Amino acid sequence: MIRFVDVTKRYPNGYEALSGVSFHLEQGEMAFLTGRSGAGKSTLLKLIALIERASTGQVLVGGQNLAKLARRRIPELRRRIGVVFQDHRLLFDRTVYHNVALPLVIAGFTHQETAKRVRAALDKVGLLHREKAYPVTLSGGEQQRVGLARAVVNRPSLLLADEPTGNLDPELSREVFGLFRAFNQVGVTVLVATHDLSLIEELPYRTLTLEEGRLIAGADRPATTEVTP
Repeated sequence: MIRFVDVTKRYPNGYEALSGVSFHLEQGEMAFLTGRSGAGKSTLLKLIALIERASTGQVLVGGQNLAKLARRRIPELRRRIGVVFQDHRLLFDRTVYHNVALPLVIAGFTHQETAKRVRAALDKVGLLHREKAYPVTLSGGEQQRVGLARAVVNRPSLLLADEPTGNLDPELSREVFGLFRAFNQVGVTVLVATHDLSLIEELPYRTLTLEEGRLIAGADRPATTEVTP
């Protein structure tokens, strides 16, 4: 599902955020991405979503070499990827329902299909009863669940999360991680960047560890052979 082949990301100011990173995440797999602040976790996720492009090496998602993906096809790629952020990025002047519906509205779904998908996503995260509420009235954990519902409303095959429990207490963090596990159990590939080492040690998933831009642990399915589909 995700393959990095000797990937380096160097920014215009010369800063090298990732250096020679190689790993392979299988379709339907769930894994964690760890490392100190500045280790390169957010950059790695941005390369997968094509928010940034690799300087050298190859990034493949679903067999597609992203270096060869035309700009006009980037929205199509992103519709297959759900992204959850630490700060939720909700629109506070819109209801929970309309926050979750936004990706579908942008994609041109009918009102009927949008309603069906939004309510299914909210039900999955336990917030169907709050669809008419505004984000300001929700707890931090509820806001994060709205963000997760919005990320999966397009029924993506891949779910990325960047420090999704950074502002939550341990109990709420477990709830959110439980939701990621639930989506993974129905076939969604999940990659979660997190500092929460004590929690991920309790869970039976692979952990990819970055240190100063290098992958130092977790690449037990190394992608060492160049692939150019």
